[in-house]
Amino acid sequence: MSETQATEQVLVYADYVCPFCYLGHASLDQYLEEREEPLDIDWHPFDLRAQQRKPDGTIDNSVDNGKDEEYYEEARQNVRRLADEYDVEMAQELRKDVDSFDAQRVAFRAREEHPESFGAFHRGVFDALWEDGRDIGDHDVLEDIATDAGLPEGFVAETLADEASAEAVEDAFAAAHERGITGVPTFLHEEYAARGAVPPEQLQRLIEGV
Repeated sequence: MSETQATEQVLVYADYVCPFCYLGHASLDQYLEEREEPLDIDWHPFDLRAQQRKPDGTIDNSVDNGKDEEYYEEARQNVRRLADEYDVEMAQELRKDVDSFDAQRVAFRAREEHPESFGAFHRGVFDALWEDGRDIGDHDVLEDIATDAGLPEGFVAETLADEASAEAVEDAFAAAHERGITGVPTFLHEEYAARGAVPPEQLQRLIEGV
């Protein structure tokens, strides 16, 4: 890719616990490998577990999310199909026991305060969960990812001890809903959108109009 400043931007709404978001990033990577011009990728967090989240931020698994085992089996099959299509190796198809809230808090603050390290942390969270099968809700795991990404020592602990980081990411979740985002991944370019782990050629049509 060219090192000149990007003139086009795509907004990406995603949640780390969504396997299709991981696969969507794989598709985006493949598109970028073929794209000659730089592209500004603007990540925005989304909370897939919002309906099950209690006021203290934890997940209440007893809340019915409207998804039965038939839904999850179909999702697993689609994950396997897309992983083969995009040539991606994954440690698992789904993880219903992992909460991404704290990872998104750290990522959101890193994007604002340490943009030079954000990309590595963002990708590291995805890879830790979907390639390595690690629990990204574990603060020690987040510390490892942050260190590898070059974030300052103590950044994770400081962020998670600050209630403002939770409020900031909750505001971002609300902003996504206000914009009409109801599922992820969602890719937005100007007034056009593509939802799901769409193939590279569809991303090309979305962004380039060809």
